Amino acid sequence: MTGTAERTHWEERYFQAEIETMRREELEALQLERLKATAQRCYQDIPFYRQAFDDAGVRPADLQSLDDLRRLPFTTKQDMRDAYPFELFAIPVNDGRVQRLHASSGTTGNATVVGYTQNDIDVWGDTFARAIAQVGGDEHSILQVSYGYGLFTGGLGAHEGGIRMNSTILPMSSGNTKRQVQMMHDFGVDILACTPSYALLIADTAIEMGYHPATEFKITGAICGAEPCSEGMRREIEEKLGVVLVDIYGLSEVMGPGVSCECQHQDGLHVAEDHFIIEILDPDTLEPVPDGEWGEVVFTTLSKECSPLIRYRTRDISRILPGVCRCGRTLRRMDRVTGRTDDMLIIRGVNVFPNQFQEVLASFPEVTSYYQIILTSDGPLDHVILKVETVPEFDFDEIRRIEDLQRRINAELKSNLQVSVEVKVVEPKSIERSEGKAKRVFDLRGDVR
Repeated sequence: MTGTAERTHWEERYFQAEIETMRREELEALQLERLKATAQRCYQDIPFYRQAFDDAGVRPADLQSLDDLRRLPFTTKQDMRDAYPFELFAIPVNDGRVQRLHASSGTTGNATVVGYTQNDIDVWGDTFARAIAQVGGDEHSILQVSYGYGLFTGGLGAHEGGIRMNSTILPMSSGNTKRQVQMMHDFGVDILACTPSYALLIADTAIEMGYHPATEFKITGAICGAEPCSEGMRREIEEKLGVVLVDIYGLSEVMGPGVSCECQHQDGLHVAEDHFIIEILDPDTLEPVPDGEWGEVVFTTLSKECSPLIRYRTRDISRILPGVCRCGRTLRRMDRVTGRTDDMLIIRGVNVFPNQFQEVLASFPEVTSYYQIILTSDGPLDHVILKVETVPEFDFDEIRRIEDLQRRINAELKSNLQVSVEVKVVEPKSIERSEGKAKRVFDLRGDVR
């Protein structure tokens, strides 16, 4: 542990010093030991990996250092879809050890299915409990889980973290927002777990109901993930609810929320490296990039029993932040995800990620974090409409003010993103709210009129 570590009293109560401040060489020795065991289990128990290893000309015994991980084959979402439902399981689904199944929606093909043994669930709960501690929670906390419960991993992942922390859990799921607000107030909830867009909706609903949550509620922390959240949106939520908001990362294929999470310094997400190896690769060459450079996030699980994954290509774009965090954790930090390679918009030949619009809008105090991007075709060219809501105090009757705001936003977008956008400023509450993940992009370029 570093002598300059800055942690609050509540972090100390669930600070796993033997793991979270482990010396790098000790941590890498643990990772190599677990990687060897995972590779052997994959090769022995999963025919897909046996074939993939054989095709790559590598065997588990060839793993002599962490650098040898680069010799192993990748796994993609399509591989998981092709293996539907249980062909990537290392344990037969009906042998008594598989305690739970989760799956993606499968709206664009077969669902990706993952299984969990009790040990897998315990590890998941442990990593999410670290996030609860990092945002101020402990065994005395009341944790309101407003992620959706069900096949989506968000709700039950947060729930398992609350169990591990021994917190009191309020399993609200998503929806019925006024009731969410009422119970948050009446039950004295201090930690909220949900998507950032839903946290903002809860805050706005509370204010509409006549509350001042920043001063009247007991809530002090929010654990938000599952979608991008700009700094402007984060500060808006923090101000309205009176909380510290930390970003949590995870994906169902790898485990669920808890793969990495920010601490109170909000300076990168600490990866649970005792359970996962993170790589940042150039998405074109698939070669590693130096720390500090952006690339595609690739994860290898180290302790998953039922659904281990070797070098899973997440399609998420992030980077490794160099150095050690002020909190004293030696676990490496990944930056907040800027987008996904398969979510990237190509507008008139320019590559743009949706959350880049959000970052630009954050510099305009006249607008809120509610926006929509609508893509259409204007002959052979792309046409972009950005709808964004004004704050309630904006004078919508002043046409010149509206035109000036639209012009300034358009100029800033063109300067920052090199794309021309038709900005439409709309009145408050004109854009549909989401009680889960917000739908920001409507790509109508393939529609037939």
